Amino acid sequence: MANKEKLFSEFQAPTTQEWLDKIEVDLKGADFQKRLVWRTNEGFNVQPFYRREDLKDLKAVDSLPGEFPFVRGNKKDNNLWFVRQDIQVEDAKAANAKALDILNKGVDSLGFQIAGKDVSKELIATLLDGILPQYVELNFKTCQRHCVELAEILVAYFKEKGYPMADLKGSINYDPVGKILCKGKDTTAVLEFAKPLIEALKELPGYRCINVNSVSLNNAGAYIYQELGYALAWGAEYLNILTEAGIDATEAAKRIKFNMGVSENYFMEIAKFRAARLLWAQIVKQYEPKCDCACQMHVCAITSEYNQTLFDSYVNLLRSQTETMSAAIANVDSIVVTPFDKPYEQPTEFAERIARNQQLLLKEEAHFDKLVDVSGGSYTIEHLTDAIAQEGWKLFLAVEEAGGFLAEALKGNITNAVNASNDKRHAAAATRREFILGTNQFPNFTETSDGKQPMGCACCCATATNETAELPVLNKERMASEFETLRLSTEKAQKQPIAFMLTIGNLAMRQARAQFSCNFLAAAGYKVMDNLGFKTVEEGVDAALAAGADIVVICSSDDEYAEYAIPAFQYLNGRAMFVVAGAPACSEDLKAAGIENFIHVKSNQLETLRAYNAKLGI
Repeated sequence: MANKEKLFSEFQAPTTQEWLDKIEVDLKGADFQKRLVWRTNEGFNVQPFYRREDLKDLKAVDSLPGEFPFVRGNKKDNNLWFVRQDIQVEDAKAANAKALDILNKGVDSLGFQIAGKDVSKELIATLLDGILPQYVELNFKTCQRHCVELAEILVAYFKEKGYPMADLKGSINYDPVGKILCKGKDTTAVLEFAKPLIEALKELPGYRCINVNSVSLNNAGAYIYQELGYALAWGAEYLNILTEAGIDATEAAKRIKFNMGVSENYFMEIAKFRAARLLWAQIVKQYEPKCDCACQMHVCAITSEYNQTLFDSYVNLLRSQTETMSAAIANVDSIVVTPFDKPYEQPTEFAERIARNQQLLLKEEAHFDKLVDVSGGSYTIEHLTDAIAQEGWKLFLAVEEAGGFLAEALKGNITNAVNASNDKRHAAAATRREFILGTNQFPNFTETSDGKQPMGCACCCATATNETAELPVLNKERMASEFETLRLSTEKAQKQPIAFMLTIGNLAMRQARAQFSCNFLAAAGYKVMDNLGFKTVEEGVDAALAAGADIVVICSSDDEYAEYAIPAFQYLNGRAMFVVAGAPACSEDLKAAGIENFIHVKSNQLETLRAYNAKLGI
């Protein structure tokens, strides 16, 4: 018999305390909590490492895929999801042609957006011509008051064609409560269509028609725990409405679908979807459904628009790719990838093709569809799942105690809370506490807009809507929008401002501060000019003026500013704006000499650049 030796048996596993002791040594006196512990927006701390012992009290860790409470997914033997693309139906023939084309390019889920006035038998017959619904998930969105009519037309069409009704999968996006948040109007009267809609779809058991569109919260800048907690309360509100209307709890739960956003916080988003399934299963269980399958949460994940940018827009591909990976690893049911060019144009055929391929790559090359809950057992993911679940549950309970989601929505409390988060995130972006790659951090120095303009500016939309709205509306102004407005205004100026780096003194400090200043000022669309260094401040100022500089940024070490800054400022003598890169100890002396402008890591970048534009007459 072969001698079986346990690998690494001669090594003694270090304890958690031994790890911590080693870290303390490596930190060389730096504060462990400040340097390595991450305080999330969700209100809990994330440690730099986790061990098996950290999971000993987590009950959900012992669950299996495809089994209650479904934290590890609804499926047992694969991680297949629908690759979905939405189509705006303006002409039924054209929409049908597009649908048939993309079905041959990897899509297996279609979303049709139809104007209420256009809903008709003829339109559906034309729209679905040549599409076999038993092989494709079909999703429809129309005016809330036309949803029942649409359902009846679909049932009649499928029956007439002889399709296997029990095998058909799809949805109708009926969500009056969502309209309260997005339109600011009391749409509770439309809730009376919920029961007739479910009854109209009784022959299509695979069609979900009561939708929770928490993606709207995501696109309005909601924090992860907010989207989770509000989505649960939103779904519970519909469960209450349906059961009170006399619909069986099992049937009601099986008709609810969640359309959730997914943002760039990779591990947190994986955990969010796992926590969502866990908590939703617990909520539905309280209604005593006839089977555990009714407790499954069905999710369509849609990559966020909130963090997309107009400038350096190809970075949007990186954002949406990690978001898609989060959703796929988290075992969602379908995914919509938002095209990278959506912030500034109607997505092109190229952008839509890339968006499709982002999912197909994960399936065909990375094989994400083959493994069930690949994140299961990861100490970090399991901890995040539990922590996010706790914070989301707290918010859910708070909403329930306040009277439920509908009551809170009608009071404006949901909208106001999300808009407050949006304001905080804009403020964080302004001070670079929240980075937007290519916008407030590492902008492309030479990029211009090439005529691109923001599509449907959220701030303008909100203002226009508020004129007729009865309630506050969600502000979907993207996080980068204020920087984009600033940069676009700079582009329209008669002359592109030139920011010249007057680098002098300590080599390491001048290079670091010049790089920081170039990134800081290029975010406004200024032309930045870095330099290798000057022997005297006079030489540097002369070079700046010869280059036509509008802004001269002195870059040196804190100690050397006492020697160089005032002479440089005096020699420049108002011929250009003078800026000191940093916050040296001698700042008060510099200010006393008339120097007003300082940029450093604690500066409010957005407000500083707005002030500079004003001084430059932009």
